[in-house]
Amino acid sequence: MEGAGSRRRRRGGPLLVVLGRRGRAALLDLPWEDVLVPLVLSRLPLRQLLRLQRVSRAFRALVHLRLANLRAFDAAQAGPHFPKAAFCTLLKDNVALHQLALQDCSAWLSDMELLPVIGQNPHLQDIALSGCAQLSRQTLVAISLSCPHLRRLSLAHCEWVDSLSLRSLADHCKELEHLDLTACRQLKDDAICYLAPRCARLKSLSLAVNANVGDAAVEEIAKGCPELEHLDLTGCLRVKNEAIRTLAEYCPKLRALKVKHCHDVVESSLSILRNRGVELDVEPPMQLAVVLLQGVVGYAPFINLQI
Repeated sequence: MEGAGSRRRRRGGPLLVVLGRRGRAALLDLPWEDVLVPLVLSRLPLRQLLRLQRVSRAFRALVHLRLANLRAFDAAQAGPHFPKAAFCTLLKDNVALHQLALQDCSAWLSDMELLPVIGQNPHLQDIALSGCAQLSRQTLVAISLSCPHLRRLSLAHCEWVDSLSLRSLADHCKELEHLDLTACRQLKDDAICYLAPRCARLKSLSLAVNANVGDAAVEEIAKGCPELEHLDLTGCLRVKNEAIRTLAEYCPKLRALKVKHCHDVVESSLSILRNRGVELDVEPPMQLAVVLLQGVVGYAPFINLQI
């Protein structure tokens, strides 16, 4: 017959296997900052930390110490229904964050919750806010002023991003290497032209799904960002062949380019990049014809294309 201690151990999970009356005292008597936090709590996902802090006041204090020194926070690890109050409580004393992932938290995340966290974490290097629709330009301005070492920023589908806030980012975040501005539809050529020469370290940039972006922006990116490796122009309807030729001329490190649904970009400009080994998301005309024939008649592989 199982005793109460055995049942408690079975329900508690891998960490709580030592949480009998004696085990709990022994565990918490270990050095917190030198042993428990770096060697035990650092291995637990956020969801288990949230459960652990409900065990007792002592464990709540231990978890609080871990959260205060957390270097990476991903709201997705806390589950699909992460409450706003929990976010504010968990990070209220943290000043050590390097990574902050809050994508798709639009149901509850606003400037009120996020600005204090941004303001007290100047070491942030990676911030993901994709789909956070309730934020405003104040968030991006705060990021630019508080996070000078920022290297990666995802703002996909954040339509509140405007020219003014992007200019602030360009002026203060010179170490930026990866920037996702997918579907930031307020942005036009002038904002991108301002950004490009000031963020010369950019390696990856997405301007996808923005019909306001045209040749002027792409040419300025090409001339101002020589380290560029990945560029996404999907759905940028105003981009034409000349801009693609400029990319080929000024971006020797370019490895991947997306131009699907850019109807004015054709093979005459893409072939320059294709011959250089750049990965493109559109097929060359002859290969595309073969694929279409395969789908229609089913025997395209036997067609002599040399005729």
